[in-house]
Amino acid sequence: MRAKDSGINPRSAAVQALKAVCVDRRSLSSARSVIDDSPLLPRQRAQAMELVNGVLRWRGRLEALLAKLLPKPLRRKDTDLQLVLLIALYEINALSTPDYAIVNEAVNQVRRIGKPWASAMVNAVLRRYIRDEQSLAIMVDQDPVARFAHPQWLIDRVQQDWPEQVEQILMANNQRPPMWLRVNKRKLSVADYLERLQQQKAGATRHRVAEAALKLDRPMGVSQLPGFDQGLVSVQDAAAQLAPQLLAPQDNDLVLDLCAAPGGKTCHLLEFAAGIEMTAVDIDPARLKKVRQNLERLNLQARLIVGDATDVQSWAEPQHSFDRILVDAPCSASGVIRRHPDIKSLRQPDDLLALASVQQQILQQAWTLLRPGGQLLYVTCSVFRMENEQQIDRLLSAQPDAESMAIDQDWGIACRHGRQLLPGVEDGDGFYFALLKKRRKAP
Repeated sequence: MRAKDSGINPRSAAVQALKAVCVDRRSLSSARSVIDDSPLLPRQRAQAMELVNGVLRWRGRLEALLAKLLPKPLRRKDTDLQLVLLIALYEINALSTPDYAIVNEAVNQVRRIGKPWASAMVNAVLRRYIRDEQSLAIMVDQDPVARFAHPQWLIDRVQQDWPEQVEQILMANNQRPPMWLRVNKRKLSVADYLERLQQQKAGATRHRVAEAALKLDRPMGVSQLPGFDQGLVSVQDAAAQLAPQLLAPQDNDLVLDLCAAPGGKTCHLLEFAAGIEMTAVDIDPARLKKVRQNLERLNLQARLIVGDATDVQSWAEPQHSFDRILVDAPCSASGVIRRHPDIKSLRQPDDLLALASVQQQILQQAWTLLRPGGQLLYVTCSVFRMENEQQIDRLLSAQPDAESMAIDQDWGIACRHGRQLLPGVEDGDGFYFALLKKRRKAP
């Protein structure tokens, strides 16, 4: 069935996906199935996802504008009507669709959802916005939530942790992320893969620090990437690609990746050092399946275990220890908001305390599996200190045989322990890295 015959169009699909996030509080990766499983054509799916990402990215600002435009607040049962208006406001702001077409489509959309009584109001609201766009922008910019398009608690937390970089971080979070590739250097060089891209008229730029990273000039589907199915390349942000360089496993090392799914760092470690013996653990069997799929595409081998990282004794073999451990800890994801704009809508301040508790449990449990002389790399995609260097403080206080190792690099910001990459720096995501060593004898 063709999309135009189905009664589904990109805007109606976008409304349903946004409703799943904003009302049902589902993650965008889950909610996008509304679009992926629809009868839309590929270009229409891309259009729907552009609308969803745009509204979630700018939701705080769009809602502030809408509040100025509406004669009175909408009722709770009219969430779908509000989403139609937010989509239209985003299109007028950010996309090249003619204004009259956006207004007409929004009016038609409210009729499709069974609310023809709102047609005149929608028409009036959008036409007023087109007429008064500049003055309304000046008005809502007085509110930081609208100006930065972040919830107030998140603005306050960034201000507390990074007072000198707060605007830099918030503005970077609102940018479209680039598409970074990780070249499988076991199979070819970065220069060779760059040449393959150029043969397909696709440009790319090497990263200054991440040795295997290439940034595409224009994003493309993985099916268009030369050699993707043969394992020549993977999609992974450049900042995430620094983990193997810092952990630096050697041939014959026993390496553990805790909280491994979906497996980007697991696979990269195996590409980085072919002779290691890799174990990857994740608590979610479905997500661990993705690790297996990535390993198979890249023709790599690892031992996969469904296990709880906060209770390693339930799955770890007695007396078994590892030379290198990567703790890719669950976190607020505050450093990857530009890739996951639903975080602004879903994450709550109370989540941080629960996450910090889990992170410390995982660190303490992982430490029991590290052999004397071994190294552990703690990684989060967060910019919050309570999830990062404060966690390392707690581990060092609890473990007398733990030693914080300096990361002597020229990227990111040196912290009391480890280094912090802020979102957007060198066009990468926000990541924290801390490297620890277990002393052979506690002092």
